[in-house]
Amino acid sequence: MKLAVFDFDSTLMDGETIDFLAKPLGLEEKVAAITEKAMAGELDFFESLVERVSLLKGLEYTKAVKICKDLPLMPGAYETVAKLKEAGYKVVCFSGGFRIGTTPAKEKLGLDADFSNILHEKNGVLTGLVGGDMMFGFSKGDMIQRVQALLGATKENTLVAGDGANDVSMFPYAAKRVAFCGREILKKEANIIVDTKDLTKILEYI
Repeated sequence: MKLAVFDFDSTLMDGETIDFLAKPLGLEEKVAAITEKAMAGELDFFESLVERVSLLKGLEYTKAVKICKDLPLMPGAYETVAKLKEAGYKVVCFSGGFRIGTTPAKEKLGLDADFSNILHEKNGVLTGLVGGDMMFGFSKGDMIQRVQALLGATKENTLVAGDGANDVSMFPYAAKRVAFCGREILKKEANIIVDTKDLTKILEYI
């Protein structure tokens, strides 16, 4: 069994989900600044996630869902997922972002599964709280081991692709390690570096 794991924000999707959600609140720049530091490895991922989500408190849940249904996918996303599936890969998404963003993308792209976090809502608005399987800097590395065990996929048959510090934990478990328009902290651990916003470039290494 072959496994391909993609990060969502700034890898399968062109941008950061939380930045799009912060825009109608007028907080896009404030949230984006925290996101950038977290992706560069300058902030603890869990603490930065909790801080950023707290700023979304009060956003109407239906508005959040609508924003996330229309997130722009990265150039080459459709073609890359299709080609990997043709080549026998199970293709999944791990995201420190949110299910309301990853699940619509999973359905559009034909991914086999998506693992991400849940934005808590009550009485139709976001409460500023978040929970899920992808809350920590180590979460993706923890999850990839569980998925590999479930599928019977080896390190040699695993590809991972991401852009930020919270993707580093996946890299020890994959023979093909892609830094996609990645931060320096990730490039140091990668053996495939793609600096063009075109996911099909990854296919050259398959």
